[in-house]
Order: sequence, then C-alpha cells, then structure tokens
Amino acid sequence: MTKMSKRILFVCTGNMDRSPTAETLLKGREGFVALSAGTWMKALRRISKSLIEWSDLIFVMEERHKKSILALKPEAEKKVIVLDIPDVYLRDDPELIKTLKTKLEEHLKIHW
Repeated sequence: MTKMSKRILFVCTGNMDRSPTAETLLKGREGFVALSAGTWMKALRRISKSLIEWSDLIFVMEERHKKSILALKPEAEKKVIVLDIPDVYLRDDPELIKTLKTKLEEHLKIHW
C-alpha cells in the first residue's frame, strides 16, 4: 500500500457475494486497498470497529448495513456510502459487476 492509497471497505450481509465481488474489483488497482465484510453474525469476515476505523470510505450495499456500522461507530457516518444494491446476486455475477463499476466510477472517479 502506498501512502496515498485510499482504504475502501465494502459491506454486505454475509460477505459471500456482493462485498467480495466489489473487493475483487479494486484489488490490485493502483491508489486503492480494498477489504470486505458482512453484518451477519456468521459472515465470512464480520464488520468490526477496527475495520471501520481502518477505512477511509465504506461502501454498503443497503441502508440496513449503514445502520449496523453506525451502531458500532456513530462517528463513521460521513464515510459511509449506500450503493442500493439488493441481495439478488451471486458472487461475480456479470450484472453485479456492471452495477458496481457504474456506481463506484461515480463515487471514486475511476474508469474501468
């Protein structure tokens, strides 16, 4: 990670489909370090205060994920962005990738 890299955290429910797909999109991309987590008790990587503190920006798939983050760390509100991507996709679904790229391009000012 370079000094100028933005630390991006992606959050969904189980950390199985949406957030890992988003994490993969930014992995290895210059200027970014990406991780993903889930809000569910049995998530593959569960959201934590330390992950929230680590991140510069947090992209959540749904409003309820934002609420989970703010319950842990209310002062994180300014760095949480809701993408409004419903839980209807499997990991690496081409339609999910297309939607993520469109939304991330808008927020991160990147081109694919």
